[in-house]
Amino acid sequence: MANESWHHATLALQLIAIDPGLGGICIKARSGPVRERLSQMFPADARRIHPAISDEALYGGLDLSATLARGELVKDTGLLSTSGPLLLTMAERASTALAARLAVALDTSNDHTLIALDEGAEPDEALNPKLAERLAFFVDLSDCALRDCDEISVPPLAVRGTATISPDTITQITRIAEELGIDSLRAPLFAIRAAKALAAFNQRTEVIAEDVQLACAMTFAHRATRVPEEPQQEEQSPPQNQSDESQDNGDNNSLNLPDELLLEAVRALLPDNLFDQLAAQKARAGRGNGTGAARKGNRRGRPLPSRAGRLSDGARIDIIGTLRAAAPWQTIRRRATGREGLHIHSSDIHIKRYEEKSDRLLIFTVDASGSSALTRLAEAKGAVELLLTQAYARRDHVCLIAFRGTEAELLLPPTRSLVQTKRRLAALPGGGGTPLAAGMLTAFEQSAQAARRGLTPTIAILTDGRANIALDGSVDRKQAAVDAQTVAKSLRAAGTDAIIIDTGNRPEPALRNLSQILDGAYLPLPRADAERLSKSVATVLES
Repeated sequence: MANESWHHATLALQLIAIDPGLGGICIKARSGPVRERLSQMFPADARRIHPAISDEALYGGLDLSATLARGELVKDTGLLSTSGPLLLTMAERASTALAARLAVALDTSNDHTLIALDEGAEPDEALNPKLAERLAFFVDLSDCALRDCDEISVPPLAVRGTATISPDTITQITRIAEELGIDSLRAPLFAIRAAKALAAFNQRTEVIAEDVQLACAMTFAHRATRVPEEPQQEEQSPPQNQSDESQDNGDNNSLNLPDELLLEAVRALLPDNLFDQLAAQKARAGRGNGTGAARKGNRRGRPLPSRAGRLSDGARIDIIGTLRAAAPWQTIRRRATGREGLHIHSSDIHIKRYEEKSDRLLIFTVDASGSSALTRLAEAKGAVELLLTQAYARRDHVCLIAFRGTEAELLLPPTRSLVQTKRRLAALPGGGGTPLAAGMLTAFEQSAQAARRGLTPTIAILTDGRANIALDGSVDRKQAAVDAQTVAKSLRAAGTDAIIIDTGNRPEPALRNLSQILDGAYLPLPRADAERLSKSVATVLES
């Protein structure tokens, strides 16, 4: 894999040079000889960006020394003011604000490309996902040794944008992205552009099957959120029919490439710990970070750096920040007006800002049905007790819901009473059907009430996933699954954080799909005891 990763890294840099519309590449590698050799392929005119770069350096600003020397306004040119490649070092440390600014630059113009050097040592140390989404390629060189690296030799670049691709192939690429659980349209667009760039790189005017396979592998593997199951033999006949049809319509330039070949090319590059990486990304994105949501204000909370702004109702002026902004202009303003004293303009006004954290509510939704009681209910109770202790130490509110039989029951409304919560949990009986949708709906109602009171709710669902009771109380496994998905869509639309802990003896695919609908983390924990269960959940919640 090391040689293949190196090959993909060098090839990706060449494709970006052919088509800047590919956005760029994120290279995960610590500083060392491997990255040093790869840097020989970086564009010579690439401008280096540090994670702590200021807005003035990005967009341009006042050149104070030149202004004072000349007696007239002189401005610097920012890095984003001119087109060309950008090199972001220590990309894992880039703030959300910097990631947003670079993302806008990539969205609004194809004149910029970005090479992000990710030096993160831990899974949750990574480039901001919103910025990474705008880069076509990702390569991990962490396990690549110097002996695995070929010598750098860059052939002359082909003419940009000369290759063509058939509409059928575009449809197929989009379908493969959907099967891999990729919900962003940027991914298939990048795959199409990469396939065209590969054809141009090899001096071809038409995209061939090998171009599509390699393009999908390089652009989809790091974006996949699920691994498609192997197809049954009887399901392989439709591609043959499609092939016959495309041969009859010989003028559409279809490649007749089976979907399974594309999927296999992507599967070969999928990391073994795909789902662990996805859970780490969700934790880094700020879901369940151990505190409530951050809320900006102008009256109370933790002070934030002041910002230029206008005085309005409730706003408080930052005198020190205002004076600091006005100080460099005093000599120029005095000469212009001929008046002594302090000159304050409206553009100098800085407003105080504060940030306060809301309390978090952990809503534990526990499966107490017969199937769960016979297997993992005891471990689930023990895990919840350990999590309750951690929540109490953080002064979080907790809420306890159990679902079994045909309905869900609110055992304990939001409280900070650890003793009372443990007592209710210990008395929780087991048995009956699995009304998963009812449990989720009750949790949704509690989260909505909590949000109205200013709390930040997080739902933790512990279940084996064998839902068989619909919302109307009927025994209907199919309708029960549909009802659970409907409630999950409502939770996602409300922006409620959620985590599903699969406590069954075997991972349940339906629960993994449900977590994707929730846009929440999924933890399959078969054969885990109470302590391991609690530690895994606490890791995702960043306790």
